[in-house]
Amino acid sequence: MTVLSISAQDTRSSHQVAFAAVNAAFGSIGRVCMALDGDFRVRHVSAELDRLLGEGSAGRLLGEPIEQLLGPELFGSDGPVRQALLAGEKREGWRALLHGAHGARLLSVTAAPLMHDPHGVCDPTARYLLVLRPADEEGVEGVGAEAAGTFVAPGLVYRSPSMSRVLRLVESLQHSETSVLITGESGSGKEVIARTIHAHSPRRNGPFVAVNVAALPGELLESELFGHVRGAFTGATRDRAGRFAAAAQGTLFLDEVGDLPLHLQVKLLRVLQEHAYERVGDDETRRTDARIIAATNRDLRKAVADGTFREDLYYRLRVFPLEIPPLRERREDIEPVARLLLSRVGARAGRALRFSPDALRAMLSYSWPGNVRELENALEFAVTVSRGQTLQPEDLPPEVVTARPPELAAAREPPRSLPPVQDERSTLLAALEANRWSRCDTARALGLSRSTLWRRMRALGLEPRTRSRPVVSSGGGDASGGDQRGGCSSGGPAAG
Repeated sequence: MTVLSISAQDTRSSHQVAFAAVNAAFGSIGRVCMALDGDFRVRHVSAELDRLLGEGSAGRLLGEPIEQLLGPELFGSDGPVRQALLAGEKREGWRALLHGAHGARLLSVTAAPLMHDPHGVCDPTARYLLVLRPADEEGVEGVGAEAAGTFVAPGLVYRSPSMSRVLRLVESLQHSETSVLITGESGSGKEVIARTIHAHSPRRNGPFVAVNVAALPGELLESELFGHVRGAFTGATRDRAGRFAAAAQGTLFLDEVGDLPLHLQVKLLRVLQEHAYERVGDDETRRTDARIIAATNRDLRKAVADGTFREDLYYRLRVFPLEIPPLRERREDIEPVARLLLSRVGARAGRALRFSPDALRAMLSYSWPGNVRELENALEFAVTVSRGQTLQPEDLPPEVVTARPPELAAAREPPRSLPPVQDERSTLLAALEANRWSRCDTARALGLSRSTLWRRMRALGLEPRTRSRPVVSSGGGDASGGDQRGGCSSGGPAAG
């Protein structure tokens, strides 16, 4: 099997022979083998890559940064795979959607630090080993066999079977220009999916133009979408082309399309049917070739039944429906999404951060009603208040820390009912009083570890001054601060 190298050495050199042997072994089972140097540039690559991406692909890649092939989301300066390799860790089952002579191909990526043999046969400049394989060789259930996520586009990482199914549908659209309707809760990533569809479609070299329908009143929205001519209304001092014109040969993304006023629904229906429209205040009919991708968090079937959304427009938009599951229904995605977001938030702050086990448990216990957007906001908060490199539960917003694990909440009621509260301090104080200041029972009721509960008590001024009486600004009570049951220690902070 042919082996390519940026080196001008004789191909019979021991380094080339060693890589040729590895390459032949992986190539026999349809795998692409690559070696990277310490700067993450391609040092060796098997010609098997030509079979996936087209003739000459392997040769052109030699000496280039690996992020040019697999994207900055994986191998950029703050990419999670790059960071893992720098830390001496391996990653398996990560995905990248690549474009080649034969169209787009979803690949599974495995990366690990390269172990050098004691005889010095391996190229000493090769630091990391990558193995690529077609992702369609594995079933949906096989995705995420390890704790790493799967990337296919900027801002998109997943591990769950439900998102695997969504991305397989997205992959099937790579040669299509049909209209797509994306549904899902706010913050679930509908625009990210829309951008992914555009980036891997025949229109990827054209513009992606996004319009939030709910952000503008009807009279301004009409001008924003279709444009206007000078003098069409007060303040129209010059002609405006509009978003349909701006999206020529590209994609127009209509976010929150369920909020589109009825009179504009008629105009949008005409565009979908006839690819024609008029600017506000103009009689000239204009043509558009923009592809429409729409998204909404509303139930459009119900809106049709209520008469607030046109049925014919609904079916015109819903040629290819995609439903994005909320984050609470794909909890296995929380950790990889959180790690990706933390790397980005940390990079903006110039900090390299990681999660403590307790912080991860707290995030996994929270239902994230605001989905990925709320998760990102929570991490922005945590990075702002954190003083160290490791994020602790107390760095997270109070509502995340005090949430009970969903499985515990569904399985049983709290040992004692808690009174209504307005903030984290009141929550903890009420829980402590309801459980007679037993930290063991209080931690269990709140779904926290005892060490996390202790840290929050100290941070909020609820730390017992002695074993017999807690210090509280509200006057406290006569309940004992000690735990006398079930192996719960009453002394200082619990280990752990």
